[in-house]
Amino acid sequence: LVLEQSGGGLVQPGGSLRLSCDSSEISFDLYHIGWYREAPGKEREGVSCLRVTDGSTKYADGMKGRFTTSRDNAKNTVYLQMDSLEPEDTAVYYCAADPLLCDYNDFGLGGYQLDAWGQGTQVTVSS
Repeated sequence: LVLEQSGGGLVQPGGSLRLSCDSSEISFDLYHIGWYREAPGKEREGVSCLRVTDGSTKYADGMKGRFTTSRDNAKNTVYLQMDSLEPEDTAVYYCAADPLLCDYNDFGLGGYQLDAWGQGTQVTVSS
C-alpha cells in the first residue's frame, strides 16, 4: 500500500507550510494516520497521530501548538499544517497509515509494521 504526499519545500523561519497525504488504494475512514519526520543524522520521530474512530489527534511533545493535523473526508486526505517553522524543523516528513497506529507506543515506531507509508517530502527551514 502506498500513500501519496505533496507539499513541502523551502520556507523562511517563522513561515508556514502544509503537507498533504492521500491514497487511491485505501479509505482513510478505516485507518489512523500518523505524521513523522526524520532530520539529518537523527532517528525518525513521530509528530502526530489522527485517530479515525473519533477524529482526535495525539501530538508528540513540543509539536502541539505549531503543528495541526486535519482531515478532509471527501478528499480522503489528511493534512499537516506547520506554522512558526524553525530551522530545527528541517527534515523529511512522512505520513503512514495503520488501523491501530494511534494505539501503538511511540507512534508505531520501534518494530511495528505499519500498513502504508508515504514517499516522504523534504521541508527545509532556512533564511
